[in-house]
Amino acid sequence: MAARKIHGYPVLILGAGRGGAALLEMFIEDEHVEVLGIVDPSDAAPGILLAKRMGIPVYSHVSQAVPLCQEYPDFIVYNLTHDDAIAEEVSRAFGNKKVTSGPEAKLFWQIVTNLKRIKVELENSQNQLNAIIHHAMDGILTISESGEIQGFNPAAEEIFGYAQDEMIGKPVSILLSSDTQKQYREEIQRYLQSGQRGSVGIRGQEVVATRKNGEQFPMELSASEMEIKEQRFFVAIVRDVTERKLVERKIKHMAHHDYLTGLPNRSLFIDQLEQAIRLAKRRQHKTAVLFLDLDGFKQVNDALGHEAGDQLLKEVAARLKTVIRDSDVAARMGGDEFTFVLNDIGSHENAAAVAQKIIDTLSEKFNLKGRDCRIGGSVGIAVHPDDAADHEALLRKADEAMYVAKKSGKNTYRLFR
Repeated sequence: MAARKIHGYPVLILGAGRGGAALLEMFIEDEHVEVLGIVDPSDAAPGILLAKRMGIPVYSHVSQAVPLCQEYPDFIVYNLTHDDAIAEEVSRAFGNKKVTSGPEAKLFWQIVTNLKRIKVELENSQNQLNAIIHHAMDGILTISESGEIQGFNPAAEEIFGYAQDEMIGKPVSILLSSDTQKQYREEIQRYLQSGQRGSVGIRGQEVVATRKNGEQFPMELSASEMEIKEQRFFVAIVRDVTERKLVERKIKHMAHHDYLTGLPNRSLFIDQLEQAIRLAKRRQHKTAVLFLDLDGFKQVNDALGHEAGDQLLKEVAARLKTVIRDSDVAARMGGDEFTFVLNDIGSHENAAAVAQKIIDTLSEKFNLKGRDCRIGGSVGIAVHPDDAADHEALLRKADEAMYVAKKSGKNTYRLFR
């Protein structure tokens, strides 16, 4: 009977316990080895069960496998039974054929077992790494030295709107805004020309990125270099910081604006007044400060409650913004006091005209909780540089002028004298 055609070096395994099963499992995955069969008297041995699943011949006694093996001019027998009688029987049957048994087979089994353990540990490590990358909240990109994307995890898909299949092999620059693209090319070119290795490192750099739909957004970027088999790659970790930037802007706005009316608060007003004075000095024009105190606000607040009082302040702020220019500033100093900066006002008369507009808009009735009510306002005016040279004195003199207006019957304005 002619020997069947095989594609690897023929081997026969004696013993289907843990060692035989491990050896069979390794040989199955090796294209250079062809397992002719495995021998064990127990049908429940792990190696026998594995061989049956893989379609490999199984035998209960070595004598059954002898005729098959003798058809091949050269082969190896692995005896993992630890039975010297079987080893002797194999030697008699196969003559000068290679038989690995005893301490040699035990050593080989230990090597195979260790290799299998190492393989399992490597596979587990790889699976853990893949799981971390796959489930990471941040986008993770692997980029070749030439700038092509080699890896693109699910978080990156969500951030940029591209599927992984769309991005593999594409230049990473398409994920960046035009300005960032230019900066990226210059930095990478400079780095590559330097001939340095392992020195690249970006931590939390903020750049402008582009989604698939063309939308641009702020992105935090960290990147580092890695080398595999003398081939250089870059690993980039990216995070969409749109929400964080919105929160930062909101916090900054809250720090400098009145929470109720949205107008600049005292801190921001002082800063803007100082800037206005510096500009007035350079351009040699006049800047006016107006100090407004509402007349009748306390009576409304006491009669209708704090909620109605808050609503009244909001509506007052909305009206005040309509009577000044975009270049001017209206702020709430606290309580029912408001201040204004009128840039390049020209003359005291122009400042007085704005003050009268403020008084007129406040004189119109307000509707609060279905009830009509009326208030007024007393306004004091101080002009730079005529009345004062610095912001503190200017604001103080506008405040003094406001109290003069109060004493003059309220709902009017007075210039500082």
